[in-house]
Amino acid sequence: MDALRSALQPVTHNLPGPIRDIGLSLIGDSCYKKLILDIDLENNPECVKLGISKALGIGIVAASSIVKVPQILKLVNSKSASGVSFLSYLLETSSLLTSLAYNVRNGFPFSTFGETALILGQNVIITVLVLKYSGRAGIAALFVAALAVSVATLFSEQLLNMQQLSYLQAGAGVLGVASKVPQIVAILQEGGTGQLSAFAVFNYLAGSLSRIFTTLQEVDDKLILYGFIAGFALNLVLALQMVYYWNAPSAKARGKQKVPAGPIPAAASSATATGASTSSEPRAKSKGPTTRRRG
Repeated sequence: MDALRSALQPVTHNLPGPIRDIGLSLIGDSCYKKLILDIDLENNPECVKLGISKALGIGIVAASSIVKVPQILKLVNSKSASGVSFLSYLLETSSLLTSLAYNVRNGFPFSTFGETALILGQNVIITVLVLKYSGRAGIAALFVAALAVSVATLFSEQLLNMQQLSYLQAGAGVLGVASKVPQIVAILQEGGTGQLSAFAVFNYLAGSLSRIFTTLQEVDDKLILYGFIAGFALNLVLALQMVYYWNAPSAKARGKQKVPAGPIPAAASSATATGASTSSEPRAKSKGPTTRRRG
């Protein structure tokens, strides 16, 4: 370790200013000195945990910027909302919006909730697409209008105080957990995952597990912690469904593949036979009207 420290310290002591400033803002002066300048990992377990938490948080925020993009592309390319639950996305969007307002107004570190804003934006797009491809474009316009009113209300201290917002956050945790249930049920009813994106499902599973760790390290709020724990449990169920139905066609697809067995109706068979015999015989030339003058 001493040899590694000696090799790395000339680099860590001469980091560019912007990188140094980011490091200081993320882990603070004390941990920056111990971890980056002194490279003393053995004697500073708390700083190591904080560093891991910050790294995970940044990774989650970065991954969340594209986590729902495959789902959006699947919907647009297929022009179908099969297997994707509108109710699930409606509940999740409501939960994310409330959690975003709660975190912002409490001044929590962005690395502990940044993905909420990014996923929220992608969720709005998915919800509108699901409504559009389900033939409910009018409801999509109503949904966007209701969302705008909710944003104005949740982020306004004049309209909603912190005590009231904390009650809503408790409800948001329940909504976030409940949002997974319609999707789980939709998969069971469909007999497959339809247009549900595996990338989004497995990233959600990893993200919710990582969020349990980052919340324990950086945010002393049981409302948020219990929400992530419950969310992880249901995300695990969705991931297991995705594995189970990986190569299974949906119920609708299986219905299309079925070929009716049994004897052909007599009328149909006779019509077919007649058509076959008629087509096999040469057609007689029909006499058309003559244009020769008769004298």
